[in-house]
Amino acid sequence: MVLGLWLATTANRLDRLHVRTDAAWAALDAALARRAVVARAAAAAIRLDDVGADRLRAEAERAERTPREEREEAENRLSLQLAAVDRAKLPLALAAELLDAEHRVIIARRVHNDAVRDTLTQRRRRLVRWLKLAGTAKQPEYFEIVEPTLSSEPDGAPLPRPSARVLLLDAERRVLLFKGHDPIRPDARFWFTVGGGVEPGEDLRSAALREMAEETGVKLSDDALVGPVWRRRVAFSFDGRTYDGEEWFFVADLAGGDDEVRVDTSGFTELEARTVDGHKWWTVEELRATEETVYPVQLPSLLPGVLTTQWDGTVRTVR
Repeated sequence: MVLGLWLATTANRLDRLHVRTDAAWAALDAALARRAVVARAAAAAIRLDDVGADRLRAEAERAERTPREEREEAENRLSLQLAAVDRAKLPLALAAELLDAEHRVIIARRVHNDAVRDTLTQRRRRLVRWLKLAGTAKQPEYFEIVEPTLSSEPDGAPLPRPSARVLLLDAERRVLLFKGHDPIRPDARFWFTVGGGVEPGEDLRSAALREMAEETGVKLSDDALVGPVWRRRVAFSFDGRTYDGEEWFFVADLAGGDDEVRVDTSGFTELEARTVDGHKWWTVEELRATEETVYPVQLPSLLPGVLTTQWDGTVRTVR
């Protein structure tokens, strides 16, 4: 009875593992198919040389129709072609979609291989093999393809960077902006809002409050922030590294304060101290008249709505 119970339990577990492996392969197959579609869109969207565009398109189409037995080789060829694409020439939305498609392939492949590993561990047990408890189920196989670099190396894939930013307003209805530069391009100056990257495990609102306190010395309670009112997706380079940025903008209105706001930048990190050249409170009129670079680009046209209209809970996409 004990042996029969063990056999039934093991056979049932093997069956569940095979179902899990099949489901994982279906998810991986879907992720690979999506990557091929985005790759063909990339070939059509940017001005590659004719040979390069044709090769990328051909490899994407070949990967889509290649049978499972030869799929690894085809997907590896597509990975190599995608690695040669200059992402800076892609439209921002397409670059973000390609990055997302590649990351989904990585996740799906790892989930699939984990399922294969667990299934093979059970199938390789002696009694399972001797008694053929796996039945007629086909032995699963690992799927190995080249993954894009996810490290912080300069030649790696763009790093995802969520950030929380603050439209800090004073009693005169001016917004605080910092002036900074890229360390490897010191001559190119630009203005940007208060805020920075979200740390692991941190929510957007907490990140916005922390960054504001560190960069300006202004400390507010959680309910003093409004938003996020805007969302901005942007691909950018800084200090030789490319980032896939997603920025969330909150509003902090200091109009009710009695004292003049004094900006304290003593909380800057070493990098911020080197790359931030100053700060200024800007009026809407000054933003509209300036020829200097200001981010987000739509700030001059959208800031008046923030100043005059109560937020309705909608997060608006800006650039």
